[in-house]
Amino acid sequence: MERGGAIYILTNKLNTTLYIGVTSNLPKRLFEHQNGIFPNSFVSKYNLKKIIYYESFHSIEEAIGREKQLKGWTRKKKNELIATMNPNWIDLTNEIMSW
Repeated sequence: MERGGAIYILTNKLNTTLYIGVTSNLPKRLFEHQNGIFPNSFVSKYNLKKIIYYESFHSIEEAIGREKQLKGWTRKKKNELIATMNPNWIDLTNEIMSW
């Protein structure tokens, strides 16, 4: 049985740092990041709590492949991708948590 997955991009208040992650449960993972469940992580170190982009996939394997692809992109290309879904870089937390 395949499990779905998602990739997501987090940033900080000033939009200066990006983090790309993958998960099988985006609302749960977002809650964990925003509530400091991983205190020694890159996300905690740079206070990355604002979700600005995500994509859903039918399988976790597809999501992992997309995560690897995006991590190889330049910052400019990532910014352009984010702008396709969220041109004002607003926090999408409420959208994700209402799933």
